[in-house]
Amino acid sequence: MLLSTKNLKYQMVGRRMEKLTERFVVPYKVKVIISTNAIELELSSIVKIYLVVNVSRVQRYTEQVEGQKKEPPQPMVIEKEEEWEVEKIMNRRWVWRKDKYLV
Repeated sequence: MLLSTKNLKYQMVGRRMEKLTERFVVPYKVKVIISTNAIELELSSIVKIYLVVNVSRVQRYTEQVEGQKKEPPQPMVIEKEEEWEVEKIMNRRWVWRKDKYLV
């Protein structure tokens, strides 16, 4: 089960900006199902929260399908600058007096 970071703000201090923090963290194992609304997780000692959590704070963990997560391509170094090869420009928009491209 993946644990929600919604109410773990105090433990996320110093990690990143709040809007860039993951919504769910590390898959944990269910130790005991206490009721239809509560489960007990096997949490590491680093996470300092109560072991029993509401089912609304967890989500079932599913492994990624092969090819689902795409790794960004490695840049080519040309004249001491990193550059990427673009296959096709899908869209272009004007933002703050600059062109932004969807590739």
